[in-house]
Amino acid sequence: MGRPASFDHAEMLETIQSLFWDKGYAATSLDDIMKSTGLGKGSLYAAYGAKEDMYLLAFTDYCDWAVENAKERLLGDDEGAFARLRKYVQTSAKGAATSRRGCMLAKGTAELRGRFPEVDKVIEKTFKALEGAILECVCQAQRAGEIEPNRDPKMLAATILAAARGMEALGVAGASSASLSLVAQGVLSLLTPARR
Repeated sequence: MGRPASFDHAEMLETIQSLFWDKGYAATSLDDIMKSTGLGKGSLYAAYGAKEDMYLLAFTDYCDWAVENAKERLLGDDEGAFARLRKYVQTSAKGAATSRRGCMLAKGTAELRGRFPEVDKVIEKTFKALEGAILECVCQAQRAGEIEPNRDPKMLAATILAAARGMEALGVAGASSASLSLVAQGVLSLLTPARR
């Protein structure tokens, strides 16, 4: 018998998400999910659907959080946009150096891209939103005179996103804090402040 329908859905989703994040889709069994949540097969299926549906819910929840987190860190007034970009890159390097768990978005993309159309849609939407938040901040910094106006903002945004994702992968692989700091410095050197 599974738990009654009054169980905490948010708590259960967090538990399921943590399993998929740590083990990946293929290595996470239904038994693993039942054991971790304390829910029976019937309760799981009734609440979340099949394993693929559970993964999609957990993955989408993570990606939504990642986008909101990036927007909170990057968006604001035009003045100070350059400082927010600098902090975003530096924080990405520091986070990559201390977290060996890695990013669920990166893990899910590596494992499942091209296997499930709905997951592909979430991946595409998430990377587009992340790049969009960075692009807006770059444009704000240009409007504020903090980055040269003749620099291509889309190129800068794409480079910053690629660097942030790359630093995360390097961190999982064991790159040192000093090495990741050098990457951050290299990226920041591209954001040439406008001459005043």
